[in-house]
This record gives sequence, structure tokens and C-alpha cells, in this order.
Amino acid sequence: MTTTGRVSFVGAGPGAADLITLRGARRVAEADVVVWAPSVVDAECVREHARADAELVDFSRVTPEEITDVYRRAAAARQVVVRLHSGDAATGGGVQEQHDLCVRLGLEVEVVPGVSVVAAAAAKIGRELTLTEASSTVLISPESSELVSEFAALQTTMAATVSGARTGQFVEKLLQGGYSEATPVVVAYKVSQADELVVHTTIGELESVVKQHKLYRPTLFLVGAAVKAPTRRVSATATTSVDEPLRAARPTRWSRRAASRIATRTDEPIPAAAPAAPAAEPNPAWTAVEEIQQSVRRPAEEPAPKPKLTVVAAEMPKPPTVNASTATPRKKPVRKPKRSAN
Repeated sequence: MTTTGRVSFVGAGPGAADLITLRGARRVAEADVVVWAPSVVDAECVREHARADAELVDFSRVTPEEITDVYRRAAAARQVVVRLHSGDAATGGGVQEQHDLCVRLGLEVEVVPGVSVVAAAAAKIGRELTLTEASSTVLISPESSELVSEFAALQTTMAATVSGARTGQFVEKLLQGGYSEATPVVVAYKVSQADELVVHTTIGELESVVKQHKLYRPTLFLVGAAVKAPTRRVSATATTSVDEPLRAARPTRWSRRAASRIATRTDEPIPAAAPAAPAAEPNPAWTAVEEIQQSVRRPAEEPAPKPKLTVVAAEMPKPPTVNASTATPRKKPVRKPKRSAN
């Protein structure tokens, strides 16, 4: 427990429980109160890291005044509070206003960065968002969606989180800004979660794709030439049967020369065959998270009980057996006669 109470704004990552940072997982495991929104942070992330006795507050079901009361209670009772944000808490999510409020209440405040949803989506499709010449990535939050047409005029890679219900307006602003209908778009919904959806499309087909998959909640759109899906080259002659043995590669002049040099060098011992690779070990980072959780969740271990002392009576030597016929009789003590009173 801290001396003044602490509030940590933690970036939970794109949603998967194992994509939160080690520091973020530790803060959640230490928290007395966890504030989160199930619509943007997967429940598994909270179940995996929060204590069993932690108070869980659904951010989407309370008012701003009730959240302020949570912070005031933390300051009065010296509680540890975690406010979970999807993606990276340092780059959005309305953290600034709550951060300043907690500072005014006299709380210790920190922001723990996380894996952004944009980074997770780019990793999923295997694309670099700044790959094209003289390009840069423009991030657009829902609050600045009215600037879409101005940013589109830059013809750079754009990452925009837009409500699926407003996809039609988003497409209109993209076209007004100068993008063509053939511009590649990646639709990324709940990336890294069990029900994730990642679709490659174009601006011209974007609205129909969103309606087809019934995406009405905020969805990430990656727009620009940098997110174009790679073209797979498939050979028409590559029809090798599974049962047919693979043909050995034809040796080249360099490989033959190297083989002859190895054969003529007999002065060096032949290296032993490499040992078999050991079995895959658990992810050390995830093991560290589990150790952190266990150290925070479990109370301090009680000292080991002292071993009970078991007293075993030693065997005493038995007295020797005496034969009554040969035993020497004991002499009776002689009593002196009592003197008379006269």
C-alpha cells in the first residue's frame, strides 16, 4: 500500500492477455481497483492478471463523477487503482484529463505504455506503414475525424479509428482528400483477440465490407499504398505429390569446390554431430509475469513449523533375577528400647 494512493494508466495492448507489458501486468496484479471497459479490453486480460479480491469497475457503465469518486476513495484509503486502456495509454484514450485530475487529488500517477493497436495490425498483415517513399503514418482519433479529408490530401499512410456506423462518411472524406477508390485499405477489428477480423479491401469497397461483417463499433482502418497485400507467386509446375521424393538440388561449381576442400583437410578432427535441440522451454517473459502475479497475489508465506520433538524412552537395564534359595537374607535393623518417663 502506498503512502498517498496510486493510479496507473496502463496500456493493455490490442487485447490479447499476453501482449500486455511486464510492467503493466504487475500493476494490474497489485491493484485494489481495476477500471476497464469490456468493449475495448478483452475480459481475459483482466482475468489473467487481476487479483481475485480486486474490485472491478466497468468504465462503460459508470459516470465520470463515479470515476472521480473512485480516485477520491483511493486518495483517502491509500488504494492502488489501475485504469486499463486498449492499445497504448500514452497515445490516446482520454488519459490527459484523468491524469491531471489525479494529480490535483494528491495521488501518485503514472502512465504505463503498451503495444498500440496500429502496431499490432501492421504486424498482423506483415507491412511497414512507412515503407513508401516520403511517406509517414498519420494517426487519427475519433475526436479528430473531421480532419480526415485534410490528412488525406497528404497522400500518406493513414491509421484511423472510426465507428463502423460512420464508414460511409469516412469514405467520402477520403475521396474528397484525393485518395482514389482503388487505394488499399485494411480493416482491423479486435486484433489479437479470439474474434479478430482482418480484411484487405479498397476505399471503393470499404463500406460494403463493413456492412457485410456487421462492424458497428469503433474499427481500425489502415489506408494507403503501404498496406497493400503482398502478391504470392505460385508456380504452375509445382505439382509435386506428397508421396514423391523431393529431387536433390543440383550442385554448383562453388559447392563442389567447397566439398573437395573439406575432403582433403584430414589434419583437423571431424566435428561431432550437433546435439539434438532441447525441448522448447516456456516463454521466459510469460514466466516472469506469472512469478510477478504469484508474488503479489499470495500472502507472505508463513514460517515453516518447527519439527515436533518425539521423545523416545531409552531402555533401562532390567534388574538381575535373584534366586530366593541362594539369596543372602537382609539383616533387620535393631531398634533401641525406649526409655521410660520415670
